[in-house]
Amino acid sequence: MNVSAERTVSLWAAVEVAPDAAPLTRDEQVDVAVIGSGIAGLSVAYELALAGQKVAVIDRGPIGSGMTARTTAHLTSICDDYFSKLIELRGHDLARLFYESQSTAIDRIEAIQQTERVACDFRRVDGFLFPSSATQEADLERELDAALQIGVAVERTTGLPFAGFSASPALRYAGQATFHPLKYLRALAVAVRARGGALFADTVVEKVEETESGVRVATTSGFVVTGKWAIVATNSPINDRVALHTKQAPYRTYAMSFEIARGVVPDALYWDTEDPYHYVRLQPGDGETDSLIVGGEDHKTGAVDDAGERFARLGAWVRSLVPDLGAETHRWSGQVMETIDYTGFIGLNPGNNRVFVVTGDSGEGMTHGVVASLVIRDLVLNGDSPWREAYNPSRKTARAFRDYLVENATAIKNFAEYVAPGEIDAVEKLQPGEGAIVREGLTKIAAYRDEDGTLYKRSASCTHVGCHVHWNSLERCWDCPCHGSHFAFDGTALNGPAVSPLSDLK
Repeated sequence: MNVSAERTVSLWAAVEVAPDAAPLTRDEQVDVAVIGSGIAGLSVAYELALAGQKVAVIDRGPIGSGMTARTTAHLTSICDDYFSKLIELRGHDLARLFYESQSTAIDRIEAIQQTERVACDFRRVDGFLFPSSATQEADLERELDAALQIGVAVERTTGLPFAGFSASPALRYAGQATFHPLKYLRALAVAVRARGGALFADTVVEKVEETESGVRVATTSGFVVTGKWAIVATNSPINDRVALHTKQAPYRTYAMSFEIARGVVPDALYWDTEDPYHYVRLQPGDGETDSLIVGGEDHKTGAVDDAGERFARLGAWVRSLVPDLGAETHRWSGQVMETIDYTGFIGLNPGNNRVFVVTGDSGEGMTHGVVASLVIRDLVLNGDSPWREAYNPSRKTARAFRDYLVENATAIKNFAEYVAPGEIDAVEKLQPGEGAIVREGLTKIAAYRDEDGTLYKRSASCTHVGCHVHWNSLERCWDCPCHGSHFAFDGTALNGPAVSPLSDLK
């Protein structure tokens, strides 16, 4: 069994971004080393390669196989956590810069797919925010007022193409978009290579450091990439143990796709005002059938293991809106990094002069990734960006102090789990396909029994800063609630910030 990826498969996953990309097999010297090959990593690589920089992209797995492959691929300039809250935390000027930058990111994707002749199903659509009940209609007025204050293209409208919502109020945001994320990444990979860039798959970066003359990127295979600049674009950063991880938190999110006859639901983006909220979009299919994608039901990573119930709620919710929905075709989950002030961290890593970081997508990873490519391109080439302060990783977040305390309480509570009993009292009780935490003396064990009966016993201590991992039965992986690391059932590190595998206890 392949243990290099999570278990579920998204609607996009059949598209391979760069299947011929091989591991790094020798030392390389470049201008820019990019760690991570999702929308952020490949977009940064594209912009810098376009500017004449020699670029190398390095990923611990196949190119484009990370969290970008698990998105629902909304391209929206609307703050996922509401503009009213963003204005409250960061003020009107920075909220306006957020909207401007996210809108520009959509424009840039549109321009690239035209220039590079990318067949990625890109199209401009409207976005609709609607209340699930009459008691939430006040939320629309609040958001309409906030959006108008910072110049957002928005209007109040009535009626949605859903059962029971023909007279519902809604906000219509013009100029949004959507696409097929992996078809787009595949084209970026081709364009980067065409401009002299290199892609290295299945190569684990264990250290990123500055030197007197530039940067040094060391891999677990012993090979080194040196350059002038490094960009860490690994969902949750692998290069820093404290500075950014205390200002963001990982959330598991869920998605499903269904067959739907073309024309049943107009092509648009739809979000409700529930908490956690739900969202809907279409993906063109072949013939007369499209795919309808629904997502939501987010929760703090590792907090619960109830994916079946969350999928059931998602399915029931969308079928109540679209009774003519066809069969389910895919279900999958992913992870988003929520920052305490609703804006990503993009720019120089705190304390560094040549190492950049991209993290904190706050539910808008597609546009944040492209914003990162524009901000970092400008910082590398010109030393400044009009959006530098909006996304500055070293920014102060004092106004979000309460959220800081809430999110970091997870780590404090987590370490107390080491003195708690195990979930089961003996590994012999594990059934095939099951994972659980077991106490053996003073040791907490992350134990998994494979379908063929093989038992895997690993330390329950995350190799990032030692938090206690939790079993994820949907993906059959170990999730770290503190900072978002994922490990395969055999302990292999799948997602940052952890680099090393869980310790083997055989």
